[in-house]
Amino acid sequence: MIKRSEFVFHYPSNLHQFDLATLVSLYRSRGEPVRAPVGELFGCPVTHRLMKEAKRWFGVTYSQQAWDLLLTKDAKGYPLTEVELNVLGLSIGFPGLPNTREFIEKNSGGTSQLVFMVINDLRAFGFADESDAGVVTITQDGEDALNGIARRIYDKKFLPDMLLVNQKRMVAPAPDVAVKTTGPQIDLF
Repeated sequence: MIKRSEFVFHYPSNLHQFDLATLVSLYRSRGEPVRAPVGELFGCPVTHRLMKEAKRWFGVTYSQQAWDLLLTKDAKGYPLTEVELNVLGLSIGFPGLPNTREFIEKNSGGTSQLVFMVINDLRAFGFADESDAGVVTITQDGEDALNGIARRIYDKKFLPDMLLVNQKRMVAPAPDVAVKTTGPQIDLF
């Protein structure tokens, strides 16, 4: 599946290096307004403008204008990334892909601790539900949000090919296993 845009929020690629307390702190403080210390300014990577007040996303500061542009349709102000796309997509429950919390945490493109918090937030925002057995399901609001982030990244409604787990299968398909047959050939091993 070809990506049409990278104009979305991204989690840092080195989150796995930080301890859980740091990760939770970074995750919980995302989107909070911050004010630059006296004599300093923040720079926005989208608008390329300097500012005294910004919104922080894992150490990156965005102007309010840039933050609003990065939010996707039907996300209710929740900043969606490719990780959320995978979590919501896997929670649909496709044949051959379990929609259990454990499977989603391992196959969404983020650390399991990060995806654990993402699932909890998606439940709090009404985008997903979870049963007592740990099965995560998508809600109607979740489907709308999923289609919003899919349109931003791929310029089309959500398709199963957009899931990271399906893209890995296409890049590295499972090898065919040779079937041992009995015949005139001598077994050398």
